[in-house]
Amino acid sequence: MILNYKNVSVKQGECVVLNDVNLQIEEGEMVYLVGAVGSGKTSLMKTMYGELPVEGDQAEILGYELTTLKTRYLPALRRQLGIVFQDFQLLPDRNVKQNLDFVLRSTGWKKKEEREERIAEVLSLVKLEDKLEKRIHELSGGEQQRICIARAFLNNPKMILADEPTGNLDPESGELILAQLDEIRRQNQTAILVSTHNLQWPEYFPGSIYRCTDGIFTKEK
Repeated sequence: MILNYKNVSVKQGECVVLNDVNLQIEEGEMVYLVGAVGSGKTSLMKTMYGELPVEGDQAEILGYELTTLKTRYLPALRRQLGIVFQDFQLLPDRNVKQNLDFVLRSTGWKKKEEREERIAEVLSLVKLEDKLEKRIHELSGGEQQRICIARAFLNNPKMILADEPTGNLDPESGELILAQLDEIRRQNQTAILVSTHNLQWPEYFPGSIYRCTDGIFTKEK
């Protein structure tokens, strides 16, 4: 099992955002978090990479117990996770290659040839091989999000967290993003957790659905 949350509470400071979160995710599974803006979807995801604390009976991800995890172990956990942000968080002063190379160097890839080979692989995965030297401002919103998916997959993560990955995109670009995430899931048995308010995506790319509403976490499907 990739993730196992039992009776977990998610807090922002002293404020409880979500109560009684029970969530299990298996290898290669597609899972959706749905709910209105501000319902706690992003906060729940932040607990999974140690950005927010959790309380509860169990909050285990990739073998790490988050309720007792020491800060010094967070980098090792985060290297096994891929994160796709809604607002992209790409470095605007660097081109596509430099953005991806920065992540590889930061996560311990020493050899330039291996980094270049891996960059080529992930760009091929999202079908943007021809954008290697493009600056970020030269890319469309959909292309920027596809670069984010490539970035998230650089270290062959066991799980990808995609926070509203289609929120800033037109429907056609959004469908392409979900299709590429689903392709990664099927080809590599990577677990994918997608937060979204678009209920079309589970129809097009089936998976388990959980809803966040008024601090309550429930399974829908």
